[in-house]
Amino acid sequence: MRKAIGLTPLSAILLAFDVGLVGFGLWLSSPLRLALPYGQEISAAGTVLPVVLYFMAEICWISALAVWGAYDQSRVQRWFQEAWRVMMGAAAGTMLMAGALYLTFRDLSRLQFAYFFFGTTGLLLFARAALRLYHRAIGRSRPGWRNRILIVGAGHLGRRAAQILIDQSRWGYALTGFLDDDAAKIGQVFLGHPVVGPVESVGQIALDRKVDEVWICLPGRSYERIQWVVAELEKLPLRIKIAPDYFSLALVRARAELVGGIPLIGLREPVITGFARFVKRLFDIAVAFLLLVVLLFPMGLIALAIRLGSAGPILFRQTRVGENGKLFRMLKFRTMSADAETAQGRVNVQTSAGKILHKLPGDPRVTGVGRFLRRYSLDELPQLWNVLLGDMSLVGPRPELPWLVDLYEPWQRRRFAVPQGLTGWWQIHGRSDKPMHLTTEDDLFYVYNYSLWLDLRILLGTPLAVLQGRGAF
Repeated sequence: MRKAIGLTPLSAILLAFDVGLVGFGLWLSSPLRLALPYGQEISAAGTVLPVVLYFMAEICWISALAVWGAYDQSRVQRWFQEAWRVMMGAAAGTMLMAGALYLTFRDLSRLQFAYFFFGTTGLLLFARAALRLYHRAIGRSRPGWRNRILIVGAGHLGRRAAQILIDQSRWGYALTGFLDDDAAKIGQVFLGHPVVGPVESVGQIALDRKVDEVWICLPGRSYERIQWVVAELEKLPLRIKIAPDYFSLALVRARAELVGGIPLIGLREPVITGFARFVKRLFDIAVAFLLLVVLLFPMGLIALAIRLGSAGPILFRQTRVGENGKLFRMLKFRTMSADAETAQGRVNVQTSAGKILHKLPGDPRVTGVGRFLRRYSLDELPQLWNVLLGDMSLVGPRPELPWLVDLYEPWQRRRFAVPQGLTGWWQIHGRSDKPMHLTTEDDLFYVYNYSLWLDLRILLGTPLAVLQGRGAF
């Protein structure tokens, strides 16, 4: 049996609030339409909505809020992050509902629909603001309401755990300080909290500070030390938790699950999962198919130009690294001479930092037709077929060559935690001006900030980047 961790208690509370507020907001739109002095007069009967519309509103809004991460506590640590995701989720839910209404129920007053949107969005934001104020108030008036946490270990792992506690104060945690074996750290302050003593004093300090929980955040190599700390704390009436030192191993995010009663931590899990992945894949298929139909004739002309311009095949197939390191054959229009791959070693340049540059201006292997295709990224059009097959997505980090991936540093491999794309954040922020091995920061920005809205933003910015032809060679 496999059991994954689900909603946090706070997420479940927010979800329950939203279900109620969306329904209330739709009901409230009826008296608002009658009471506010705008638009044509309308009878009370004309504002009554069928029950099916309430179900439609709940499905559209809750789904959109979930896709935008309104219930993902790791994405809404700050109030402005939460407000942004709620507003974007509300806008997306409204668009979904507008499309559904167009196909089903067109008698809803446009003003009433607008009142529903603004009223419900305001209610959702107000509820979250009130919940934050409530937690802040009871944290001040009832100090015992929060669990007092002592962190064993003031290294990278301990400070990361402390930052999570500080950001997620709504969970009911209060950090009281750190312990560390490094004598130089004792007395120092990290994130506003001091290192109060050595690890060997964990039992006495936990009692003196009336600690409710101790979080052990020691490096994995300190296995014996962890055992000793656990043995000391088992004598005391408090809870003990261990934070595994997997952060240096995890590619992007880790998930805990139970398999047959054994706790496992997944270190190489996809970032885009569930409904968000379904939406992204559906969008990829629809847009890629439409573009292939529209561009069929221009692609035929490009194929003819390649055939007449130089000897060799029209399409170029090359092994690339996709999501999670999976290899696939990527398609491109051929832009180089037929022996280009065998001559790769003669054009590679190694930088002073030891990095390999394999794509340079003035490459003698590029044909005349190929130079034009590369300038405007027309050589990438056959990859729409890779998108349809599921090897790639429309948006994501560019698929890399396997021999270059072998030269990656461990942190650079995090870019493979999402589907590799036809265009991406790097492509609209410099393209080939920046060598591929220096684009990982841009790729990780996309990985850590993925949303459907970011995909749309990149797609809308791609035509301008292509027309400028900046950095393309």
